[in-house]
Amino acid sequence: MSSRPLGRTAFVTLLLLACLFGANHVAARLAFNHGLDVATAVMVRSLLTAAVVALLVLWQGVPRHLDQRQRRYLLLIGVLVAVQSLSLYAAVARLPVALALLTFNTYPLWTAGFAWLLYRHRPERAVLVAMPVLLLGLALALDVLGAASGLGAAGQWSRIGAGVAFALTAAAVFGAALVLTQHEVAAVDGRVRTAITMGLVGLLALGGVALQGGLHLPTAPAGWWGLALLTFFYGTAFTIMFTLLPKLGVVGSSPIMNVEPVAALVLAWAFLGQTIAPVQVVGALIVVGAVMALGLRKK
Repeated sequence: MSSRPLGRTAFVTLLLLACLFGANHVAARLAFNHGLDVATAVMVRSLLTAAVVALLVLWQGVPRHLDQRQRRYLLLIGVLVAVQSLSLYAAVARLPVALALLTFNTYPLWTAGFAWLLYRHRPERAVLVAMPVLLLGLALALDVLGAASGLGAAGQWSRIGAGVAFALTAAAVFGAALVLTQHEVAAVDGRVRTAITMGLVGLLALGGVALQGGLHLPTAPAGWWGLALLTFFYGTAFTIMFTLLPKLGVVGSSPIMNVEPVAALVLAWAFLGQTIAPVQVVGALIVVGAVMALGLRKK
C-alpha cells in the first residue's frame, strides 16, 4: 500500500463509503425487525448491485475475458461471498449492528491465517502484534463476561452466542475469499469480479429463498423502507467504489473504510435506539484502531 497521503476529496469519499456500508446494515436490521428474512435481503441487494455494476462494465467497455482457472476460482469466491453475506446479515439480525460489524472486522486475522494455510505466507509481525490487541478489544465490545449487562458470562453468551458465531463465520469465509482473490483472480478487473460475484451471490440466495418456501417480505411499511434503503446504500456504495475511487487514486480497501462499525454504532443509536455500555464503546474503538493500524502499515 502506498504511503502517499489521501487528498481531501478522497478522504471524504472514503468516509462516505464507510457510512453508506454502515447504513446498509442498519437499514437491514430495520427490515429484519419487520418481517424480512436474510436470504431475501441478500438476493435483492446482490442481484440489483450485480445489474448496476454489469451495466458499468458494458458502458465503460471493460475487458471481460476469463480463462478456465479464473472461472473456477470466481465460482468458489462467489460461494464464499454468499456464505459471508448470509452470515453477516444473520449476525446483524441477532446482535446490535455495531457489535456484529466489529466481530466481522476480525477478518484481517483470518486473511493472514488462510494466506499461511493455502500459500504458506507467514503472518507479518504486525499482524501477530495486533492479534491480542484486537481480540482484547473485541472481548470488551462483546462484554464476554457479562459484567456490563449484569447477566454474567453464561447469560450473556446465551444472548449473543449465535450472532457472534455468524459474524465470525462471515469474517472467516471473507478472509478466505480475499486470499483467493489476491492470488488467483487479481488480474481480472475489479468491476468484472464484482458483477460476477454479486450475480452468483444473488443466484445462490435465490436458491436459498426457494428452499425456504419463497420470499419472506416485510410485513410493515418500515420493513419495506429498510429493504429499499439497504439496497440503495449497498448499490450506491459499490457504484462509487468502482467509478470515483479509481479516479481519485485510492482503492476500496483503504483503512479509512474500517470506521464502518463506528458509523453503524452512531446510526443504530439514532435510528434503532441501540446502545452499548461505555466499556463496550472503548472495546469498539480498540478494534477499529487495531484494524486501521494494520491497514496503514507500510509494506
